[in-house]
Amino acid sequence: MKLKNYLSIGFLLVFSLSALAQSDLQKKADNLFNKFSFVAAANAYHELIAKNYNSDYATRQLADSYAFMRNPDSAAVYYKKAVSQKNVQIEYYYNYAQALRGIKDYEESRVWMKRFKDAGGELNETNYLKDADFINAIYNAKPQYFLQNIDFNSKFSDFGAFERDGKIYFASSRDEGVSVKHIDGWNQEPYLDIYVRDKSSKNNSAGHKSKIKGDVNSLYHDGPLTISKDGKTMYFSRNDYDKEILGKNDEGITTLKIYKATLKEDTWSNVEELSFNSTSYSMAHPALNNDDTKLYFTSDIPGGFGGTDIYFIAINSNGTFGTPQNLGSVVNTNKNESFPYVNSEGSLFFSSDGHLGIGMLDIFGTVTDKAKNIITVINLGIPVNSSKDDFSFFMNEDGISGYFASNRNEGIGSDDIYAYDRVPQLLINGVVTDFKSNEPISNAMVTILYNNGNKIADILTNENGHYDINVDRNTDYLVNIKKDDYVGDYKRVTSKNIDKKVTSITTNFALNSVEKTEIITETELAPIYFDFNKASIREDSTEELDSIVNLMVNIHPEMVIKIQSFTDSRGTSSYNDKLSLKRAQATFKYLVGKGVESSRISEYKGYGEQNLTNNCDDASNCTEEQHQLNRRTQFIVIKKE
Repeated sequence: MKLKNYLSIGFLLVFSLSALAQSDLQKKADNLFNKFSFVAAANAYHELIAKNYNSDYATRQLADSYAFMRNPDSAAVYYKKAVSQKNVQIEYYYNYAQALRGIKDYEESRVWMKRFKDAGGELNETNYLKDADFINAIYNAKPQYFLQNIDFNSKFSDFGAFERDGKIYFASSRDEGVSVKHIDGWNQEPYLDIYVRDKSSKNNSAGHKSKIKGDVNSLYHDGPLTISKDGKTMYFSRNDYDKEILGKNDEGITTLKIYKATLKEDTWSNVEELSFNSTSYSMAHPALNNDDTKLYFTSDIPGGFGGTDIYFIAINSNGTFGTPQNLGSVVNTNKNESFPYVNSEGSLFFSSDGHLGIGMLDIFGTVTDKAKNIITVINLGIPVNSSKDDFSFFMNEDGISGYFASNRNEGIGSDDIYAYDRVPQLLINGVVTDFKSNEPISNAMVTILYNNGNKIADILTNENGHYDINVDRNTDYLVNIKKDDYVGDYKRVTSKNIDKKVTSITTNFALNSVEKTEIITETELAPIYFDFNKASIREDSTEELDSIVNLMVNIHPEMVIKIQSFTDSRGTSSYNDKLSLKRAQATFKYLVGKGVESSRISEYKGYGEQNLTNNCDDASNCTEEQHQLNRRTQFIVIKKE
């Protein structure tokens, strides 16, 4: 009996000690999690799950840890387990959906987005409804960006590449050092420093000696950065660290602040904290506009739209600063916007996991109206964006090259820098004017066609006679102009063998007006028709032509006309151009041969398969009688006494 009691007491004691140990392990895990030491926290939560101690809670915490480490592959595994738990918070539905996007499982992601929404979660209805079409469009779109290898990435985090005066500046955690104080518990990597290397350098590494000279780099995180146009002032992010003291807010968290440094000779010194920083919230990722009058940055200032937002602040001429201004709801969402950048044209780029994207953080550009107000954002698409984090976008002055960073799977480190070459969209644009007055012609119909005659689009000229349309490179086009009371015109345009720096092809038109000094009935100047693939004058057309000869020679001896000839849509565009010209020439020869002075025919021109009188294009199944209506020569009166 005593032995039994002793065994029972001993068992309870062991059990109590074991429970106490596991309780201590959970406290340790939570403490690590709350201190953003997610790698160590994840290991502790794994251990708790293995010991089956509060495993549901540990599973949710483990999923969150992987999400904070930007590891959607592992996060999706544990979020899947979390969402199967009873009475789990609906935020885990959303988090699971986001992790699924990170592994390109878009269909399942939408399922959990719907469950989140149906459970009462706040969701951008437009983004949700458009997601399937958006993903299809992104993956099927013709890419504008082409990636190049970067030879100085490390096995650690490298990002924030910024090019100025032949040098590439970037933030990196590659310096492993010798002391534990140099390790960030968030990802178990060394703290960030700012490095610089010559762009033309053949050395494919950037070690300790490549750190920028001066006082910018500290014991904690430094970078990313931006540099003023004159190259003398650097703005950069840093942990709240000054005079060897690491600042903390009321919750014991060290925030990020923005500092500036001045270049003297080749050394960055005179480090100053900017006046609008706060210990209560973070400010990071500085970016200057193109005339150094505004500083953009990321912040979680209270009162924003949620997560982190993009702000800007005026830089006064005396070096002081205005008041931070939120960029508003077009850019900012209730999730996270970060890493702003403004290119030489004044366009803002940023990263976001709140706008409709491919995966986690995507890079977006902005579109502005004439007043420079941002009216929408556009996803830069593949290959700049991936299912993982894509951020810290930079564009060189040429507008066609630059850098960004990503933690996509094919990289060699946790974050890697990627260089890109951009092939910008090409515009065909121009102005349509009146030939005599040189005044712009508004509402002229501009039709853009491929060389085979297939139509791309119709657009109208604006009040200034201007038109423009985006087209592909390495393609031949036909630009056709129509306007009531004017003689139509067309030009062939090619985008082949054009330098990628060229962004527009200007094609102007000057139209002749049709003078209507006297109304001539349609029967007096009726068209004549041609047989398929022939340019000879048919016998049934001679009567109409003889009537025009009589009109010009005997009735209106001052009359001047134009001859315009056409084909049907069958055959290639180039062949039809030649055939229609032969028809115009045959018509001209007939009239001159019958006594009409050649000077009174101001022009005889072939227009190929343009200006079809019906819808019998290449996509239509028309009868021979319908095609016949397009094989014609028509006459335009230019002058009549």
